[in-house]
Amino acid sequence: MKSGRILSPDSIRSMPDVKEKVPLKDPGDAECGSCKPETSAPTRDGRSGPEDHPDCLIDSVEDVSKPSNKIGTNHDFHVEAKVSPPSSLEGKVKETTHNAFWDHLKDQLSATPPDFSCALELLKEIKEILLSLLLPRQSRLRSEIEEALAAELLEQKAAHGALNVRLLSKYVLDTMTLLCAPVRDEAVQNLENITDPVRLLRGIFQVLGLMKMDMVNYTIQSLQPHLQEHSIQHERATFQELLNKQPSLLDHTTKWLTQAAADLTTPLPACADASDSTPVACSSPNEAANSPEPLSPTMVLSQGFLNLLLWDPENEEFPETLLMDRTRLQELESQLHRLTILASVLLVASSFSGSVLFGSPQFVDKLKRITKDLMEEFDSRPEEAMQTVSEQVSQEIHQSLKNMGLAALSSDNTASLIGQLQSIAKKENCVRSVIDQRIHLFLKCCLVLGVQRSLLDLPGGLTVIEAELAELGQKFVSLTHHNQKVFGPYYTEILKTLIPPAQTSETEVESL
Repeated sequence: MKSGRILSPDSIRSMPDVKEKVPLKDPGDAECGSCKPETSAPTRDGRSGPEDHPDCLIDSVEDVSKPSNKIGTNHDFHVEAKVSPPSSLEGKVKETTHNAFWDHLKDQLSATPPDFSCALELLKEIKEILLSLLLPRQSRLRSEIEEALAAELLEQKAAHGALNVRLLSKYVLDTMTLLCAPVRDEAVQNLENITDPVRLLRGIFQVLGLMKMDMVNYTIQSLQPHLQEHSIQHERATFQELLNKQPSLLDHTTKWLTQAAADLTTPLPACADASDSTPVACSSPNEAANSPEPLSPTMVLSQGFLNLLLWDPENEEFPETLLMDRTRLQELESQLHRLTILASVLLVASSFSGSVLFGSPQFVDKLKRITKDLMEEFDSRPEEAMQTVSEQVSQEIHQSLKNMGLAALSSDNTASLIGQLQSIAKKENCVRSVIDQRIHLFLKCCLVLGVQRSLLDLPGGLTVIEAELAELGQKFVSLTHHNQKVFGPYYTEILKTLIPPAQTSETEVESL
């Protein structure tokens, strides 16, 4: 028997260190066969606000970040077990301690006669975990588990040396198959091939740890609609209390919407090369001024949300109603910026690659990886980053054309390609400006039509980043929709002062 500190049975509960998000299946599938889909939406973890806002408002922002509110506002909220890197001190200590426990169990079962004390504690833990995975309606399965793993019965068998660990493990595996999410089926099946009882029990605990996390996240998803409504009511009530004490609390919000209305009635200068822009179902912001359609609350609010993605970090007059989302909006702005550079590089590269080469998904993916890998460097050193990108992209195009037996780029074309790619580092670069406008147009369509419909008719140059745009659009729409649900009544009152009643239908105002 090995010496050293041994884990207590209770500590086995936290042994599986996992960080994995999986599609969730109703744990009651064993009896009802229903499944629960998984949804996705951005998190609202980041909270920040300009210093000129009152402390009470900042405090309320922190208050709204309580767990129940974060779950309610994040459709993709899920719990993850902490994972310690194997090379870290904590990871090494955990691994050493766990190995000591399982070695101790092996020594006990290998003794003559076998010592089942640790095995009994483990089976007790397994029973409690299995019972915790059951839904209230699964009374029949609950009774079966309690009978098969009854502590008194197992202790009697152990006392007579007749405890069959392998047979009990087989029952546990059969039960796990009934209760696990589809993604765990393979892991459970793999356990059936293990003959060593100690390795089998260790594997059972690892998979049960994953199943416990699945159950927690399934429960969260079941409660999410109720928590979302609670979050909306809580945020609005908290803000109203502050507004009652400080009537000027909506000043920055009013300025924000006023500017959005002005943007829709004032044409913006377009890039000279933007004439080939692909038309889509939504009109771009600077087209609104020439449109016969009058302003509407939805148009103004959508433009206001788009303006937040261009917000000057030095401008402290950030809308009070969006303080909770400021950090998240900054992250989306950064993501939009990276996609603009990526799409610009791919658009320039496509004009030198030819339809055959650029029609290869593998080739396009490789160019995307090259560009994405240098995004961090671009933020601090755009010229140097684009110098590297231009060299690698031109090299890749040249080699790929050669491999496919196509005519390689001439020295003049190579120089032109490198020059055009390097010029993307400049903010005024026309290709970059066009792509930026088109991505903003796509996001505006997402707010009006939804993400999926907007993806059906992407502007030119954006189809190569369709997956990335879908992610960005979903995050942006989810964030703005929740904000609108919370603060819609305040926006409605402000917009009534900005848009003449004759231009606004009562139905549309009330929909905010």
